[in-house]
Amino acid sequence: MTESQNNFRFETDLDGVAVATWDMPGRSMNVITEGVMDQLEQIIETVASDAAIKGCVIATGKDNFSAGADLTMLQAHRRAYEQLKAEQGEEVAMRHFFEASRRLSLLFRRLETSGKPFAAAIQGLCLGGAFELALSCHHRVASDDAKTRVGLPEIKVGLFPGGGGTQRVARLMQTGDALQMLFKGEQIRAPMAKGMGLIHAVAPQAEIVERAKAWIREGGSAVAPWDVPKFKAPSGKVYSPAGMMIWPPANAIYRRETHDNYPAAKAILASVYEGLQLPMDLALRVESRYFAHILRSKEAAAMIRTLFISMGELNKGARRPKDVPATNLRRVGVIGAGFMGAGVAYVTAQAGLEVVLVDQSIEAAEKGKAYAHTLITGQINKGRAKTADRDALLGRITTTADYATLSGCDLVIEAVFEDPRVKAEVIQKVEAVIGPDTIFASNTSTLPITGLAKNSQRPDRFVGIHFFSPVEKMMLVEIIKGQATGDAALATALDYVRLIKKTPIVVNDARGFFANRCVGAYILEGHKMLAEGVPPAMIESAGRQAGMPVGPLSLNDEVALDLVLKIAKATEAQVGEGAVDPAQKSILTAMVEGQGRLGRKNRKGFYDYPEGSPKRLWPGLAELQPNRLAPETVDFNELKQRLLVVQALEAARTVGEGVVTDPREADVGSILGFGFAPFTGGTLSYIDFMGAASFVALARGLEAKHGPRFRVPDTLAAMAEQGGTFYGEQKRAA
Repeated sequence: MTESQNNFRFETDLDGVAVATWDMPGRSMNVITEGVMDQLEQIIETVASDAAIKGCVIATGKDNFSAGADLTMLQAHRRAYEQLKAEQGEEVAMRHFFEASRRLSLLFRRLETSGKPFAAAIQGLCLGGAFELALSCHHRVASDDAKTRVGLPEIKVGLFPGGGGTQRVARLMQTGDALQMLFKGEQIRAPMAKGMGLIHAVAPQAEIVERAKAWIREGGSAVAPWDVPKFKAPSGKVYSPAGMMIWPPANAIYRRETHDNYPAAKAILASVYEGLQLPMDLALRVESRYFAHILRSKEAAAMIRTLFISMGELNKGARRPKDVPATNLRRVGVIGAGFMGAGVAYVTAQAGLEVVLVDQSIEAAEKGKAYAHTLITGQINKGRAKTADRDALLGRITTTADYATLSGCDLVIEAVFEDPRVKAEVIQKVEAVIGPDTIFASNTSTLPITGLAKNSQRPDRFVGIHFFSPVEKMMLVEIIKGQATGDAALATALDYVRLIKKTPIVVNDARGFFANRCVGAYILEGHKMLAEGVPPAMIESAGRQAGMPVGPLSLNDEVALDLVLKIAKATEAQVGEGAVDPAQKSILTAMVEGQGRLGRKNRKGFYDYPEGSPKRLWPGLAELQPNRLAPETVDFNELKQRLLVVQALEAARTVGEGVVTDPREADVGSILGFGFAPFTGGTLSYIDFMGAASFVALARGLEAKHGPRFRVPDTLAAMAEQGGTFYGEQKRAA
């Protein structure tokens, strides 16, 4: 029997075993939509009601099983709720929203209790709602291919598993392990997933469907473990001596890791805690109630918009000039084999491109190549690469001290010392040997591209490509358009960033561009607090509790104190004395020139970095504070506000000045580039979701107390008066 459906092919073999092959037309990846749910429901009912069908295997017709639910569908539920609330009141809207948001959970439970055995044959990615579908199947066979991963990553976009994931995982694993998996949202390889009890078998990809069918033919049970009357959860009852060893620490760990900023993480904790005390159907209803609540939260709306929709659009080339044909990059030159240049060479070679790595001596260039060797060896040691991969990658990197070797490169990226004179010399040397169509890119963190391009004979083919450190880990790349940068240069830069699998944002030229201006504001605020006499530990704690990955003093150590001082002096020389805060300059001068404390790189900065021990704040910081405030006199909540507001204001200024022209780029760039509190959705979403009027009132209160760095730009003040938003302005302009 064969029955064709849009999203599934449904076939039954002579043994009565059905296979539902999920293969959505016109899509490279299967996703869960309303249509998919409709058809999956039909398949479940067909299998359940047809006595000739023994059971069903759910497989994929694509390279991947599925990445989960279409998050735009979930956004539509939220919009429908708001509309229904306005038309018929909150009670009607909430009831409708609850039923709509739990449809997937009910569907998976129907599959699980249909009376017929279902098996999942998993290859490639099987994430989120798709893995919840697999978990509701009675048997799971996964491919042994390295690309096969399972997981529940919903927490990363402000959600949590709402299709039964919290309840099934917590009944398959020890509670502590289940909570860790749900909180981290990691993608798990098949062998590890089997060891964790999440899947039953691992097999070669060509055999997974047959293995799943064989399990059904051989009488596989149609009853889930938790539906067996005497089922006991792996960690026992919540209220038991064992349970009390789990839950108090779990609550403390949740607070330590999230600072209560992520409602979805709290909902995971509550869902598992309450659900484990109930029969499965009631437990799923509890999960659904929390899911409906989280789906309506501003944190989920902000994170879905920025980290799923906007990031996806930017990765697909939303800002690429449409009339420039696709480029065919094969050979890339990298000038400078230091830490940044070596990282650029590594990610470029990893993407399969040929790399010419140039430095002043062949020994220096070889040192940069050795860094690539170290990185790929680390991947081999973790089981993520093979020796053959290392040989191939290193074979793609040619080291040289001869600029003439750059002939034939499609793109050349300079990553030399942050000095205009040094860069000018490199530009002239490179342009003497490259072809007329080659694009030249400068990896600079602060120097305006327009000024650097004045040293070029072809400024239209000159562009900024600003990598973040360390290059191999940081996912953001800032592409800077100089005044003369042409579309071909911009398109090439965007195509290159896509090839190396990073996320690009496009900004117009200005000192510090976008990211470093916001980072600079964050670090400056930490210095200002230090000068005021705020205890250093409070400053750092305020940064972390506000949602930043590290405090401003710790971040300055990572960036290097001498670099920040050097940038301050260069800015002062080029812009004028008033361009640098005197309190900041005083602190940095005392640290760098007075104490020789440069940051993590020499193990001495705002922190000490003792060998083999955790870093700790340098006790000598107290000597930099003429006035020391007693901790109980400091408004800690205001410290948190200052650290976020000062960054958001700087982001708003970049929009007002035309440096950033698309709010998606400010939001994605702020989270990926410098870790701006992800639960807010980014610097501009922080303002939009607070409301421009409320944000302006907050900023003006801080300005009155702390000075002009909190001054609201005129464009934002006007937006607040009109009740506008950054995303609304973008739509209006479009």
